[in-house]
Amino acid sequence: MNPNPFLGVLLHAIGGLMAASFYIPYKKVKHWAWEVFWLAGGLFSWIIAPTVFALIIAPQSIGAIFAVEPRVRFWTYFFGVLWGIGGLTFGLSMRYLGIALGYAIALGFCAAFGTLMPPIFHGEFGKIIGERSGQVVLLGVLVCLVGIAISGMAGLSKERELPDEGKTDSIAEFNFPKGVLVAVFAGIMSACMAFAMDAGKPIGQAAVTLGTPDVLQNLPMLIVALLGGFTTNFIWCVILAAKNGTWRQFFSTREGSTPYPGDFLQVLAAWAWPMVRNYALCALAGVTWYLQFFFYGMGTTKMGKYNFSSWTIHMAAIIIFSTVWGIALLEWKGTSRRTHILIALGLAVLIGSTIVVGYGNYLGAH
Repeated sequence: MNPNPFLGVLLHAIGGLMAASFYIPYKKVKHWAWEVFWLAGGLFSWIIAPTVFALIIAPQSIGAIFAVEPRVRFWTYFFGVLWGIGGLTFGLSMRYLGIALGYAIALGFCAAFGTLMPPIFHGEFGKIIGERSGQVVLLGVLVCLVGIAISGMAGLSKERELPDEGKTDSIAEFNFPKGVLVAVFAGIMSACMAFAMDAGKPIGQAAVTLGTPDVLQNLPMLIVALLGGFTTNFIWCVILAAKNGTWRQFFSTREGSTPYPGDFLQVLAAWAWPMVRNYALCALAGVTWYLQFFFYGMGTTKMGKYNFSSWTIHMAAIIIFSTVWGIALLEWKGTSRRTHILIALGLAVLIGSTIVVGYGNYLGAH
């Protein structure tokens, strides 16, 4: 496998754009509770898209999954379950804080845990510190965390400046204390995806042995890890749907179950089309979400011996693009010049961190 860190950074950037964009279609879903559209989209995110993509472009995927020892599948799935808890609460953080601030806080913790824990667990951290290229990579990780902190400061500044009605104009359920608690928990648990991918490396190696190109070796592993994420989210969403009485919304866009009057065409227009529209939006959101890991998985194969740093680049790219989305969606409207400076500074530092990490990987590859 020939490392190409700059191609890896580009692939991670595309993945970050997908991750930052997936929630946008959900905002267009009408008359569905959160647990309904989250599970509908998640079916595409965690089951349909990973399986279809893998079987089409890496047909050896199923064979690779069953070619490894059962414990490999178990730990990949188990960390996927834990990551699913983080993903579940991640959506809640955006409900309470908005895209920009929710991403900044959650991904700050996610970046720190997901980047540093795998090499520490494998006893490789001392060796990384002892190499110049490794020191540059770790410097880039530190710069990324600083950029995330600055982005968080911008969010805090916004929270202080906007009146309550200004906060809820763009974020209907704005709740800063509740949102911060949810975002911190989500960030720590979301880092388990990095552990799942680390545990699932033998699946990727088996896929390569069976003929899968190196750059696609992580696709079969994602089937197992995301199945774990689906398990967690499915259980919780079903519980919420039963508790809140929203399970009927899977079959209707109206409250209750009263049938629509009129002939067939009226029924089709008033019932079927809104349903199709909602499911189409959820499918778009789900597939967009999956594409983050599709590109992330390819990016890790190009980063060389410091591929643990992929998680940092991925987090930085997500925050960069989510901040841009926050600006486009007017979440920062009405804030001061100081807050705008913090936004710009945070973006600049995060972009700089990806350059530093990429350069460190380049040194390691040469």
